[in-house]
Amino acid sequence: MKRAIKIYDTTLRDGTQGEGISFSVTDKLRIAERLDQFGVDYIEGGFPGSNPRDITFFNEARQLRLKHARLAAFGSTRRAGAKAPEDPQLRTLLDSQMPVLTLVGKTWLLHVTEILRTTPEENLAMIEDSIRYLVAQGREVIYDAEHFFDGYRANADYALQTLAAALRGGASNLTLCDTNGGTMVHDFEAIVGRAVREFGGDRVGVHCHNDSGLGVALSLAGIQSGAGLVQGTVNGYGERTGNANLVTILPSLFLKLDTTAACAGHLGQLRELSLFFDELANLRPDTKAPYVGASAFAHKGGLHANAAQKVKSSYEHIDPALVGNRTRVLVSDMAGRSSVVLKARELGFELDEKSEAIKPLIEELKELEFRGYEFEAADASLQLLIARHLGRRTDFFSVEGYRVIIERHKGELWAEATVKIRVGDRSYHTVSEAAGPISALDRALRLALEKEFPQLAEMQLRDYKVRILESNQGAGSRTRVLVESGEGHSVWGTVGVSDNIVDASWEALREAVVYKLFSSAARSS
Repeated sequence: MKRAIKIYDTTLRDGTQGEGISFSVTDKLRIAERLDQFGVDYIEGGFPGSNPRDITFFNEARQLRLKHARLAAFGSTRRAGAKAPEDPQLRTLLDSQMPVLTLVGKTWLLHVTEILRTTPEENLAMIEDSIRYLVAQGREVIYDAEHFFDGYRANADYALQTLAAALRGGASNLTLCDTNGGTMVHDFEAIVGRAVREFGGDRVGVHCHNDSGLGVALSLAGIQSGAGLVQGTVNGYGERTGNANLVTILPSLFLKLDTTAACAGHLGQLRELSLFFDELANLRPDTKAPYVGASAFAHKGGLHANAAQKVKSSYEHIDPALVGNRTRVLVSDMAGRSSVVLKARELGFELDEKSEAIKPLIEELKELEFRGYEFEAADASLQLLIARHLGRRTDFFSVEGYRVIIERHKGELWAEATVKIRVGDRSYHTVSEAAGPISALDRALRLALEKEFPQLAEMQLRDYKVRILESNQGAGSRTRVLVESGEGHSVWGTVGVSDNIVDASWEALREAVVYKLFSSAARSS
């Protein structure tokens, strides 16, 4: 029987301390509901009373109807010399009305004597008194042993005494925090193992940071050493280099170690969960993220792609579908027949390796890559190229010409784009203005075509990237432009290459429009 683990998410508190991470109250409420749906056991909401946003969040969170997760408010032990019932922070924690209160306390004598400036005995009393008082008010209390591993290395006996004090007070869990993120795996295993032997695995949890690049490894080592609870954040958000990444920890626990949790049955939603957080945080997803990244199961070499297609486990450590991901084949100048056939199949074309279209398609692919084209992030351009070689591409319109004028007048910069388009026997000549030349071109092109193809009104230009190729050529260097377009949740990439940045951009923009029309026609047929 698999050992059950408790999952504690601290994205809304520790995660938001990361540089560039900020969630509105509405975002935080949505995140809490999403984590509950996923099956997380504990959701830490932040410090009640620390700022208007968290005050509002806890007021609103009382109205949430969570089905599984328990919301936790975070705070610290009473002040030195104070009585627990009179301590304002403990009162604020109780006023949050959260069912779980996570209390952080000092375990490192350096902090006790130099930061709190109190005695070791008073610190133990602060831990025990605070937890006993909160438990007596009907709350579950999780004790976060701050800097536990540093404290243990400095004075193991005292660090363990702080845990014993928390347990006497009635803490449900003693979470050992590697607050500075500097502990190595072998030390971590030994120290967690000692705590498990002293207090029982069901009473011990781990909370790791990624300062040494070991946040996930330490968390897994803690569970293997007997801990029964793991804390972390979605996508590893957190201050400095981040917290232990739950998105990597969870599949490793459930698919590779003999453990389970309430959220194990929802592992197929993991990639979607990761993308949801990145979207709310306004961050671009990490394509190389383990398990859930777009590149996590991407194969570029022809031998790899062919082998993975025949026997998944030959080049994939798990079935990507288990975490909501999928196998991708990347086509480049290393592509062989197998890679091209597999990629064509991924894009919706049934192509035989013996097809006469394969050889000229591969030759053109390699020639284009030699000239600077790259299709790994431009599946739409690749799909149109394959369609042309198979005789399935439709020329929805032809370009008779375009022109861009850029002018700075009285300190104002603006661009005017003129586009001449022919659709069948009709000619369209449109002009558009914008702050930049690419935006002006995009608007003029869409303006010329929307009468004939109204579905283009749904399409948006979402991202634009420029790469200078052979930069030693200076201003005369060849330029590659990648454009990301989309509508709703559908996103596609196109590429253009030219000695002129505007012309490369035009090619990518034109391809994006053609792909939209091509895919719309395919859906309606």
